[in-house]
Parts: sequence; structure tokens; C-alpha cells
Amino acid sequence: MTTSLHLQNLSREAILTHVDALSDILENCVNGGASVSFMLPFSHEKARAFWLSVADSVGRQERTVLACADEQGELIGTVQLITDQPENQPHRADVAKLLVHEKARRKGAAMALMEALEGEARKQGKSVLVLDTATGSGAEVFYQRAGWQKAGEIPRYALMPDGALTATSLFYKFL
Repeated sequence: MTTSLHLQNLSREAILTHVDALSDILENCVNGGASVSFMLPFSHEKARAFWLSVADSVGRQERTVLACADEQGELIGTVQLITDQPENQPHRADVAKLLVHEKARRKGAAMALMEALEGEARKQGKSVLVLDTATGSGAEVFYQRAGWQKAGEIPRYALMPDGALTATSLFYKFL
């Protein structure tokens, strides 16, 4: 890691304060081809609407949003822990939207975010985390390197931002 990273848990109010920076990260990732539920063309307005919805979800205590800032305090990455689960799954949470701006990649932000997310999940009494990612993506390799177990693949699961069909790989991790 070449820079000093600062991690923080974002409250609803903090998300609203940083909505433009968070939107820039999301817009950068989607426009760069990341398969994170959005299609091209992807606008800043659509990114803002997403983050405003996430802020409301945080306010309802349905999820936790962690952010990573660089040495200058600029947000460069984020990840979400979705804890709003069915009644029979209080021990489980979903991991969503691990996003790192392209200018900050390969400097440890993604790993720092995931380690912080796992710590937060433990604090919240979670023992099983699950996520999915596009099969064959760099994210798939990253999760395996981070100790996640691949449970399998589902062909033709989703569309990439450009409209191409992609399989998804399902992962889990016991804490």
C-alpha cells in the first residue's frame, strides 16, 4: 500500500454530505464497465438517486456503508453490508457495491474496506457473509484472494453495463 487510507462508517447524514463524491465513485465504476446493477448510459443524476436511496436505507438501519478516504481526505471507495435479512437469517448479511475509483486502485483500498466490513459484521453478530460478482471479472479474483469461498456460478444471470449477458459467481465467507 502506497498511501495512508482512512476508513469511516457513514451515517445517513454523512452520505448526504458526501453524495457527490460517492456518486462520482459509482459513476466512474459503472462507466468503466463494473457490473454493479446499472446500465449504460449512466449519469451523475442516476448515481445521486441511488445514494439518496442508500442514505434512507442506512437511516432505517437496514445497511451499513463504509467509505475509504485517501491522505487528502477524498473519498476513493465504498462498500455496503446489508443486514436487513429475513427473520430466519439473523446471522447473515449481504455484501454489496464494493467500489473503488479507478485512480485509487491497486493501493489497498478494496482490501481495507473488506477487512473493515468483516469487522463491522462481527460487531453486529453476523457469522455468514454472501456476495455475488460477474464471473471472470477482476473482482472474482480479488474475493478469492481475500479468503472468500466460491459456491458456484449461475449462467446468464445479469447484464453487463454494455448489455452483454454475464454469469455471476456466488461467494460466501464464515466469520
